[in-house]
Amino acid sequence: MNMKKLALSVGLSGIVLAAGATTLAIQANESSQPATAQTSNSSAGTAITVYKSPNCGCCQSWAEHLEANGFETTIVETDDLNAIKQQHDVPRDMASCHTALIGDLVIEGHVPANDIVAYLEDPQFNTIGLSVPGMPHGTPGMETGRKDDYQVIAFNANGQQRVFREHKDY
Repeated sequence: MNMKKLALSVGLSGIVLAAGATTLAIQANESSQPATAQTSNSSAGTAITVYKSPNCGCCQSWAEHLEANGFETTIVETDDLNAIKQQHDVPRDMASCHTALIGDLVIEGHVPANDIVAYLEDPQFNTIGLSVPGMPHGTPGMETGRKDDYQVIAFNANGQQRVFREHKDY
């Protein structure tokens, strides 16, 4: 009788282990599928609010560049961009002609859509945003026929910054 109980116990243990392993495999497969879908659609329909001067044409062109790349843009015209920049901790040396927000993320200046997407997929630790300081020729919205080299800078509220992307000979 003890041998039968032992065999039954071992058999049941095997079934329980197999069922548990199958359940874990199914859960792992299910949890990986939504994450993959999120990554591939991370920029599709991302809402961005662009604060700009009413008279700025390059800001409008930049917003159109974002829309063409899948962003849902809302434009807010303001005569006090400096207040927006101060409210969102944009360092002076990172300033440009418009400020945009994706949630709490600050996008300052003519940052290319693909750089924004890359940042959204892999946010930089302790940074609050991206900037293309000034208004370099050749950036999205500043297509003048001339193409200046430029950097996309990740920055934090304390003014610390590092190069996120560099655009040369593009």
